[in-house]
Amino acid sequence: MSKMITLRLSEERLERVDEVVARGVYRTRAAALRAALDRMLVEEEERRIDEAIVEGYTRIPPTPEEEAMARASTYESVADEPW
Repeated sequence: MSKMITLRLSEERLERVDEVVARGVYRTRAAALRAALDRMLVEEEERRIDEAIVEGYTRIPPTPEEEAMARASTYESVADEPW
């Protein structure tokens, strides 16, 4: 079920949204705003995951052996690239 909300935008911001809609990037203002909100929610989830990864490595840091294996794997991957 969806719910309607009220959103106040400055004239400038609304004009910019309207320009994007006029160019056909989105069908409606609502579609443009939903897409922006979806992007914000994805970015927030990615930030939360990043913080959890950092917290995990801070709490249980890699051993010197693990760091050496990761470094070697990185060098190997780069060397295998066809550039």
